[in-house]
Amino acid sequence: MPQMCEVCGKAPVAGRRVSHAHNVTNRQFKPNLRRVRAAVPGGSKRVTVCTRCLRSDKITKVVR
Repeated sequence: MPQMCEVCGKAPVAGRRVSHAHNVTNRQFKPNLRRVRAAVPGGSKRVTVCTRCLRSDKITKVVR
């Protein structure tokens, strides 16, 4: 499963981890993803969306 939101396309971003001694190493900032059942035209489907899209009602969750 790719670490990407299916609604907005948010994906991991590269950055640097800097210690107190200023040792610099690479790191990744990953999006906060949730796998939810969403209403799509023609039924319901499991989609991977970030929590920002869930909060802003860009998708509608299906109640079972």
